[in-house]
Amino acid sequence: MRLFPALLLSSFCLWVSPLQAQPTNVLFIASDDMRPQLGCYGDPTVKSPNIDALAKRGMVFQRSYVQQALCSPSRISMLSGRYPATTGIFEIGRTLRTTMPDITTLPQHFKNNGYHTRSLGKIYHEGIDDEASWTVPPWRSKKPRTSAATQEAVKKYIQDAKAKGIAIPDKGKGSRMSAVPAFEAVECGDDDLLDGDCASNAIAQLREHAKNPAQPFFLAVGFSNPHVPWISPKKYWDLYDRSQLPLATNTFLPKGAPEFAATSGNDFRWYAGVPEGELPEPYARECLHGYCAAISYVDAQVGRLLAALDETGLAKNTIVVFWSDHGYYMGEHTWWGAKHNNYEGATRNCLVIATPGMKHAGEKTDALAQSVDLAPTLTELCGLPANTGFQGRSLKPVLDDPAATVNDAAYSWYPKAGYLGLTMRTDKWRFVEWTKPGAATEYELYNMMHDPQNNLNVAAKPEHVKIIEALSKRLREKFPVQEFKAPGAVKKGKNQ
Repeated sequence: MRLFPALLLSSFCLWVSPLQAQPTNVLFIASDDMRPQLGCYGDPTVKSPNIDALAKRGMVFQRSYVQQALCSPSRISMLSGRYPATTGIFEIGRTLRTTMPDITTLPQHFKNNGYHTRSLGKIYHEGIDDEASWTVPPWRSKKPRTSAATQEAVKKYIQDAKAKGIAIPDKGKGSRMSAVPAFEAVECGDDDLLDGDCASNAIAQLREHAKNPAQPFFLAVGFSNPHVPWISPKKYWDLYDRSQLPLATNTFLPKGAPEFAATSGNDFRWYAGVPEGELPEPYARECLHGYCAAISYVDAQVGRLLAALDETGLAKNTIVVFWSDHGYYMGEHTWWGAKHNNYEGATRNCLVIATPGMKHAGEKTDALAQSVDLAPTLTELCGLPANTGFQGRSLKPVLDDPAATVNDAAYSWYPKAGYLGLTMRTDKWRFVEWTKPGAATEYELYNMMHDPQNNLNVAAKPEHVKIIEALSKRLREKFPVQEFKAPGAVKKGKNQ
């Protein structure tokens, strides 16, 4: 990796937190497709000692939600500090500046205030980055995610297709993913695969920063696991007894939900060897095994980063955030390796924030949090001037008091079948309103006190008419009805 030994102070004004003799740094760690299935979230199955250790020095947000359960829109929303209703991006493909060319993003705000900002690994989506956010160009590892045998299988698949004159699509069935298994245990070291290499490069960058403590940094490190395919070094598979992994019990679609809404993505079905229809139990257990192993692989890399912070002395003035871009389904509602909807399992994510010397280290909070809240939160914690374009709310009051409340609801979006679904998660309800030009509005309502997994839509019950009216009024006062527009229908405009 190319290092930068001369991390010079920016010509911009350098802000220093009043509580620190040195400026406050940010280490932002992201994981792809990781649902809150960790020890610090009360899960007894997954081995996550390092993220759990981070939780002991920070705070776990037990009710954190992303603004869309899809990688790129979720990341764009978090990094911009704007709701998808503002960015206009609900799909994978466009960059943020196609709709908001003049926006100042979260890392760009730090860069503009004297920070060295850098992205390693998957922070924005692959091929959909934002160079204006970073002091130096984004870096991605060239190491593989798969074994040598799988790489050879992919080469042969492509060669055979070309010999037969068959066009290979970029994604989906028939793409090169059709030669990649959904899960694989690889006899290799951590650094032989992509995420381990990313951690090693991040550690090198931290050591470089430690040589110039006067230069504050915002270092974003993104891991690709546990996104399918669930491929990790074998030692992480060896942590688990497959026969003891608990299977989902709600293996049915949400009852009473609109048919178009009660769906998820088919990404998992693109990979080699995945059976059609319902998964046989032995295969389902292999999938869970691979997913848990992939989480433990990421956890080990987080541990390496935390150790580097301690070894370099940077821990004393570095905020650490661990965040995942959305939830995930592993058999619930019949969905495997999936998100792509507005339900609790897709929109609820991991969020742990640790600040140096925090008062409530090791505590958990039930305060509702949103990904758009991270931009104003980190801005305030680091003593930067406020960015009026950020639409979330600072979570600092919650870090100061876990019983505090800054949001009365969390919001998420998803387009389906020409409808644009907007969901509002309150303390008691998950309410979804689906709108489409020329079509009747569809509703979903789930009682989160009695139905936390959204198994039964109770919107049609007569006793809930007034509840739906009140929730809809509240929702639309904040977000007027918005039509989903395909990428070609969105006009560029000057936005801040």
